[in-house]
Amino acid sequence: MRAARRWAAVLSAWLMLAGPVVAQNVAVGSSGLPVPRFVSLKSDSVNVRQGPSRDQAVIWRYVRAGMPVEITQEFENWRRIRDFEGGEGWVFHSLLSGTRTAIVAPWAADKTLIDLHAGPDDTSRVTARVEPKVQAPVEKCDGSWCRLDGRGFSGWIAQGSLWGVYPDEKF
Repeated sequence: MRAARRWAAVLSAWLMLAGPVVAQNVAVGSSGLPVPRFVSLKSDSVNVRQGPSRDQAVIWRYVRAGMPVEITQEFENWRRIRDFEGGEGWVFHSLLSGTRTAIVAPWAADKTLIDLHAGPDDTSRVTARVEPKVQAPVEKCDGSWCRLDGRGFSGWIAQGSLWGVYPDEKF
């Protein structure tokens, strides 16, 4: 009994040092939101800095509003982000939006079109075909399929064909 209480105290102390964990490999950041998580760029002009401060050098600038990025770290009002090509840097939180977007198969080497379906399965009618690297808002994901609603197209796509959502993620 005494060993069990001691083990519980050690485990409790370890959890306090490790910080709050909401799921495997997902912690709560200083914003109170999970880290890592996907968001999108709010503006057509977003400076990416070397560190979490306006005094830090701008290492590049995004010029594509709505592009999905992954928040990998938080420091006060700054967010460390990663894009689909693996580029990382710091941006001010107000330049990011909680609107979910995704890029269709950015890893594809060719221009093979990818089917969007009327329903969340391969057997449903094809509603559109999109090229790799197309960016679109994500309405919802059921853990296997996501519904995209872009300019001039909409439909369901296999979740594994997207960058901007996690495998098995539901929302």
